[in-house]
Amino acid sequence: MAELWTKAWPILLAILFFGIIIMVHEAGHFLAAKAFKVKVHKFALGMGPRILHWGKGETEYSLRLFPVGGYCLMEGEDEESDADNDRAVNNKPVWQRMIIMAAGACMNLLLGLIVLAVMLGTSEAIPARTVVQFAQDAQTQSVGLRVGDRFLEINGKHVFNSSDVGYLMSRQRDGKYDVVVDRAVLDSDGNDTGAREKVQINGLQLTVTEEDGHPVLHNDFWLGWAAKTPKNVFEGTFRNAASLVQTTYLSLFDMVTGQYKLSDMSGPIGIADTISQVASDTKPDPDTGKVDLSTLYYILALITVNIGIMNLLPLPALDGGRLFFLLLNWILPKKWRIPQKYEGWVHAAGLILLLGFMAVVSFGDILKIAQR
Repeated sequence: MAELWTKAWPILLAILFFGIIIMVHEAGHFLAAKAFKVKVHKFALGMGPRILHWGKGETEYSLRLFPVGGYCLMEGEDEESDADNDRAVNNKPVWQRMIIMAAGACMNLLLGLIVLAVMLGTSEAIPARTVVQFAQDAQTQSVGLRVGDRFLEINGKHVFNSSDVGYLMSRQRDGKYDVVVDRAVLDSDGNDTGAREKVQINGLQLTVTEEDGHPVLHNDFWLGWAAKTPKNVFEGTFRNAASLVQTTYLSLFDMVTGQYKLSDMSGPIGIADTISQVASDTKPDPDTGKVDLSTLYYILALITVNIGIMNLLPLPALDGGRLFFLLLNWILPKKWRIPQKYEGWVHAAGLILLLGFMAVVSFGDILKIAQR
């Protein structure tokens, strides 16, 4: 039983992660709908056949077999409703409908903030953007980087936290960077005056090798840590959240521009496998007995922020697509507005394409797991 539990609990943890993210997202739609007195027919966690279901009031609640999505079915969401039905979402003012559609993604972003706050609040120190040491004969030091420099920008992109330094540098395959750092101003004797200045350093160079078709950077400097104070935890939480948002958008850009192959992407199966592997490797420290959960916290925050941002994209079947149609029909003259049934067809087609894409990516995930 102990061996079975050792293998099963990382998988259960991955399912729990998805369950929490889905529940929070759908709860955002549900609570916003209830706040504006919209009738909710169904609230489901998961997709496919029902495992459990129960009714309470006017809503059927259900838990479904596949933990890869969920839905909150509202009156008048995908079909016309009587004009005098004030419980139908399609008869609500546009601003209320927009809040209802955006609430799920906003709840995901809020969850990300909470998880990041817990992650930093339970850590022993806060990762910093400040250079504390160089390797021997470091190229970056010879170009002008100094101990004490705090990264602000790399190739025009903002550096919110220490993770951004590695991520932004990994996007540049030739290992050349123009950076902006925050630096202490020294007097003529080399003493810190207490003042700071922004310094532009062009032509920063790192050695890049290639492994399995991917560039591998060889850093020649190390970043330090900041003390865990309430101010640093608060500030670090929002910096980490901003970093995740920027990383999501940059990853989407890299995907669209072809810097990533389809085989580099992961769907729910690949993400669950990653969570399982990290969970399996998470063991108590032999000296203190403490378990470092920071990586698991970070993965949970990364997934929920990604889902929040992705859902706001103006694509059919996503919340952002529905927001786009709401905004479009709000701007257009009444005679040019798109009928709800046609909008429903667009979302249905988008859902089919999305599910097909997920199926292809998931098949790739299965192949990668089988080949290990």
